[in-house]
Amino acid sequence: MVREQVAALRARLGADVFQKVAGDEGPSRRERIHDAPGPRWFAEDRPIRRVHGDASMFVGGLRALLLQSLHPLAMAGVAGHSGYRGDPWGRLARTSYFLASTTFGPDAEARETIERIKSVHAVVRGTAPDGRPYSAGDPHLLEWVHVAEIDSFLRAHQRYGSRPLDQAERDGYVADTARVARELGVLDPPETEAALAERLDRFRPELEGTAEARSAARFLLLHPPLARAARAPYALLAAAAVGLLPRWARLPLRLPYLPLAEATVVRGAGTAITAGIRWVMSP
Repeated sequence: MVREQVAALRARLGADVFQKVAGDEGPSRRERIHDAPGPRWFAEDRPIRRVHGDASMFVGGLRALLLQSLHPLAMAGVAGHSGYRGDPWGRLARTSYFLASTTFGPDAEARETIERIKSVHAVVRGTAPDGRPYSAGDPHLLEWVHVAEIDSFLRAHQRYGSRPLDQAERDGYVADTARVARELGVLDPPETEAALAERLDRFRPELEGTAEARSAARFLLLHPPLARAARAPYALLAAAAVGLLPRWARLPLRLPYLPLAEATVVRGAGTAITAGIRWVMSP
């Protein structure tokens, strides 16, 4: 009896999490991605599948959004066109669909997703508050979004993933994601962990904590549109994401740096919440 009740609770929680991440179209999209026949871009043993299929992506995704916001032109595009405040769950569902279709889906599904994103990028353009023009299709901005995202996913997996990658697998993960980046329009994406770190350092002179970036950070960390019962688990994910940011990225966003607490309390909480998500989402 108890086992059945636990199984029912697990199924209900898993369905709730999946609905938030994948949206109303999640079940049909999952069927197209995982059940449709056809060749995939990545074999089942590739590192990208291990990383993108793990619950640590919840932490990595939040870290990526915070880090990406530090580029003023990228942040201007998000603030002006993404609707992240009015429809944050819709944006999350679109992002998760992109990651799932390119990582796990058949070639046709992956290519269709890429073309859809490129068509959106073609019309996302404008002028940032500092007067500079921006375009979502700019290969340089696409590269920033890519390296900030991949660095975040990789670091989150190494800290909170169920099976961290060794050095060869970490290089393999970066190389795998470079395939997707090229399809999106990144001209020369990094293909090793060392090259990824070097590319991030190269972007640092362009980064700053704009008012829009700080506002986005407050929204993501303090005021997400969540039911009361979900706020505590989300707070643990948010703390884990901030704990993975380098010190140089926190000051511009006015985020705290508490190394002792992050090495103990935050790390333990992040491990617990990702393990919980992994449990409810597993078949």
